[in-house]
Amino acid sequence: MMEQYLALKREAGGSLLFYRMGDFFELFFEDAKIASEILDIALTSRGEHAGEPIAMCGVPVHSAEGYLARLIKAGQRVAIAEQVETPDEAKARAKREGKPSSKVLVARDIVRFVTAGTLTEEALLEPRRANVLVALAEVRGAIGIASCDISTGAMALEECTSQMLSAELARLHATEVIVPEGWEHVPDENVPHDRGAFSSDAGSERLCAVHGVATLDGFGEFSRAMLAAAGGLIGYLDHVGRGKLPLLLPPRLRANASSMAMDEATRGSLEILESQNGNRAGSLVAALDRCSTGAGSRLLAEDLSAPLLDLQLIEERLALVQFWRDRPIERANLRDVLRALPDIGRALGRIVAGRGSPRDLGQIRDGLGEAARIHDWLTREADRPPLLDALLPRLAGHGALIDLLACALVASPPTERGNGGYIAPGYDASLDELRDISGNARRAIAAMEARYRDETGIAALKIRHNGVLGYFIEVPSRHGDALMAADSGFTHRQTMKGAVRFNSLALHEEASRIAEAGGHALAAEDSHFEELVGEVHAAREKIAATAAALARLDVAAGNAERAAQGDWARPEIVDTAELEIVGGRHPVVEAALAKTGERFVANSCTLAPDDRLWLIGGPNMGGKSTFLRQNALIVVMAQAGCFVPANAARIGLVDRLFSRVGASDNLARGRSTFMVEMVETAAILAQATERSFVILDEVGRGTSTYDGLALAWAVVEAVHSRIACRCLFATHYHELARLADSCDSLSLHHVRAREWKGDLVLLHELAEGPADRSYGLAVAKLAGIPAPVVQRARQVLTKLEQARSETGGLAAGLGELPLFAAAAAPEPEQGPEDVLAERLRTTDLDALSPRDALDLLYELKRTLD
Repeated sequence: MMEQYLALKREAGGSLLFYRMGDFFELFFEDAKIASEILDIALTSRGEHAGEPIAMCGVPVHSAEGYLARLIKAGQRVAIAEQVETPDEAKARAKREGKPSSKVLVARDIVRFVTAGTLTEEALLEPRRANVLVALAEVRGAIGIASCDISTGAMALEECTSQMLSAELARLHATEVIVPEGWEHVPDENVPHDRGAFSSDAGSERLCAVHGVATLDGFGEFSRAMLAAAGGLIGYLDHVGRGKLPLLLPPRLRANASSMAMDEATRGSLEILESQNGNRAGSLVAALDRCSTGAGSRLLAEDLSAPLLDLQLIEERLALVQFWRDRPIERANLRDVLRALPDIGRALGRIVAGRGSPRDLGQIRDGLGEAARIHDWLTREADRPPLLDALLPRLAGHGALIDLLACALVASPPTERGNGGYIAPGYDASLDELRDISGNARRAIAAMEARYRDETGIAALKIRHNGVLGYFIEVPSRHGDALMAADSGFTHRQTMKGAVRFNSLALHEEASRIAEAGGHALAAEDSHFEELVGEVHAAREKIAATAAALARLDVAAGNAERAAQGDWARPEIVDTAELEIVGGRHPVVEAALAKTGERFVANSCTLAPDDRLWLIGGPNMGGKSTFLRQNALIVVMAQAGCFVPANAARIGLVDRLFSRVGASDNLARGRSTFMVEMVETAAILAQATERSFVILDEVGRGTSTYDGLALAWAVVEAVHSRIACRCLFATHYHELARLADSCDSLSLHHVRAREWKGDLVLLHELAEGPADRSYGLAVAKLAGIPAPVVQRARQVLTKLEQARSETGGLAAGLGELPLFAAAAAPEPEQGPEDVLAERLRTTDLDALSPRDALDLLYELKRTLD
């Protein structure tokens, strides 16, 4: 057995091996140590291998899914090794091979690899989060990206540059990333796969084979890099599925310019899908999500991850939200219907992947039936928006399949197919007959039990059943002797501690009839199951389209519900570089304050070509960062097709959104907090365009005061004069206010605060003009800094301010500097003569010894040479 295990373990590579032994999956050696620690189960040992005890642990097969979920969440990959032949088949094989049947081992093989990105089981997936698998490939400098959620089959192909790879991966929020072995552009978390699979020709052939077409022209014009990535993705899925591919819908071509670009730092600081602690709670999607279904929540997250750049598509989404916003009664009815719907997209994924159950077929039946009823209802509604008219045809057209599944399946099919009972009576006459035979035989056994009690006079006699003995007669031990007699008609089977078990010829005959009829019935049901799966498989693309249409309806109705709850406004999207938000609020902070009964202070923001950069001052905790983030989030929501938390909003399309708000160190990459800040700022200065929106908070605070001010000054000038984009810049450097004199499109603003009887009162209101001071000592007092320390800091501050007034302050003379464009002209390089002159000028000749003077002459000679 160990030889078989070790051979399978070599095949499993770095995956933990679940080795099937009876009703348990066993793990051995190092796998057992890892699993026992993660799963908190007992670690034992048995026998020896290479002179060492064999560590082992196991989990029951019937509850393996829960253990798998914990292992996958801990970052492990698992290979499932099942028995691929019965004991009888193993004995027959041994006989053919001329080996003793008593020593033959049942053949086992790895039937599947379980990885984070290839899960389809309902128990292992989060209902409201997509499970995205991504494969990357590089062809002639372009990086192809193939992404797929195999739980629903949705697949997309795109490409990007190496500089944009991290931003694209952040948008996809992938669970697992597959790369060619030895590839240089390796993301932090990745799974290497056979390099030969990442071939554009292989990708084209595999896509054609999966979808049964001769050419991919009907799906889109895919680049070589995209096809290479698709080849790697399908090759990996083929590997982990051991030749069984999951549901893959026709690939969708995604253009780079179709959505707003956001890098990883921006997504993290805005907390779009996850809060800073990595949880969904506290994120934008959690504050916005009012979807009734898991599929709707997943689509909403996708919308927020990739806000649109197409005005028409944005308006179509907004119009559908408005349609439901204006119809509260109809919206409530739709949401009630959707809430009861099964997740037919994921049920379809399990069926096509070969892991479906009768319950999944029932979910397809029920979901398609409700979709048809929604279609019939909505076709009667007047003033339908264009997007609703486009969705309606996808909700219908499944009548024949619905009727078939309704006739074939019981009302509530079970999750397991092995025990039967899911094909409805009346669907198959021969199956009904087999069930009658089995049912009659069971009634006959009940009558036999009553007759045996009368004949033997043993009232405690019972006919029982188990998986080892089958049907048997059981009496208490004190009555066992009476049935042991040779002429009793009973045959002794087993003696227990308190009971004796027997068989009889009549019982054996009835049991055989039950087993034969039951076996034939199970085989018949299994055959019908495969036929129904085949019908669903044939209609998989239409079913997936219906699931997608229901999800889009759910997102629109959920957004309308959220807009009604918060009194949110429909944004106006324009194709000009402006941003006008009246009474804007931060959706996450407002929701958090509402729970405590507090009111969020709304603020407006108006950026235009002649006033596109706001320099915002004021105290810490005054609301600067919240103001910056809320405007960025409103832009994201608007271009994703959502209503926004504001009284009104007019938003010019933003091609790229950049957020540098807050920072932490990244010790894993050897970066300090200041280094992280500079890397993120550098990305903004290199990638932002005139149509971008940038929010910057406290640039330069992580270094010395002079360095920080100099950097902040230069960054503001660059954003204003060179990039010329819309920008909100929060700072504590009051000296930057002088930029208003030289930067025409820059205006000064501050968050209001007042000191009252020695205490700081934060008003959280934005006002025009520069901040008078930062109130840092008052904030320190609020934070609990001891009073003597605050008092001492006040004395030091008085001295510093006195010195600043005497010297002109930190920014003395900065107003005389030329603007960024002029200042950026390269300085002339120093020649050797200049270096020599500088060296002589700084040398104290009187302090030189004769030896030092000679060394200096040699040094100057080398400089001239």
